[in-house]
Amino acid sequence: MNKTGLDLDKELRTNVKLLASALESNKQRGKEYAQAERDYRVALRQLILLERDKGTPVTIINDICRGDEAVAQLRFNRDVAEQRYKSSQEAINVYKTFIRVAENEIQRERGR
Repeated sequence: MNKTGLDLDKELRTNVKLLASALESNKQRGKEYAQAERDYRVALRQLILLERDKGTPVTIINDICRGDEAVAQLRFNRDVAEQRYKSSQEAINVYKTFIRVAENEIQRERGR
């Protein structure tokens, strides 16, 4: 089914708006990811220092600390935030592709 010039223009405007929204979402998700990474690393460092003070053998400190329920939850939160950030980046790429396709179709339509 061929689209009219008006349909293509509307599709292009819609995708440009969606791209702008995805960019804003990506910015927020990037901040959330950075904060989750920070929270995880700080908690892990604190627990490692506590384990060192207790005299826990250095060879098992990382395993013990990463297995701590609170630290594991922070790592989980970090991983979820990372995936949300990556998915928003992918959405941006998809909208860019839709925009390029619409622009190409508009150029072909105008060339006729």
